[in-house]
Amino acid sequence: MRPASRKTSVSQPTAGWRGLSIEDSTGDAARPLYELDVAVERIRAARKAIDSAGGDALLVGRAECFLVGRPDLAETIRRLKAYAQAGADCLYAPGLRTSDQIRTVVDAVAPKPFNLLVGWASELTVQQIAALGVRRISLGGALARSAWGGAMRAARLIADQGKFDGFAEAASGQELNALFRE
Repeated sequence: MRPASRKTSVSQPTAGWRGLSIEDSTGDAARPLYELDVAVERIRAARKAIDSAGGDALLVGRAECFLVGRPDLAETIRRLKAYAQAGADCLYAPGLRTSDQIRTVVDAVAPKPFNLLVGWASELTVQQIAALGVRRISLGGALARSAWGGAMRAARLIADQGKFDGFAEAASGQELNALFRE
């Protein structure tokens, strides 16, 4: 908590967005992906809205094939290329995990930048991912899941063994205060 005597300034809020992502998943298990023509029209509509508003927001076209149980690399690439032609600035196919998959997609969609989701324990480093040609890395909810995993392990140790060893790698209050002051 900050001392009561410390003054803070509040800037005026601004409206707008810096980027948006259009997914092609429907949420319907029977038909998990929009038909390609519908998915492309969604990208076109988003591009038109951004351009009409005079904004410079980044439009990301997402092929959700791997996330909805359709790990078809050719279909993923076909969709990403169509999204690029429809106006997507950056392309994203969450669920790719291997260097071969990543390199294949990056090469196929070039020169458009490709965004990789790394939300699991990956053997690939940031440098290796960059060497594959990836231009953006997303973590999704991985940092939050990591924090919750640590909390759950610590709580289990207390409940099952009466030990507090799960706190050994916890950030100190001083570290957190310094982080939130930045």
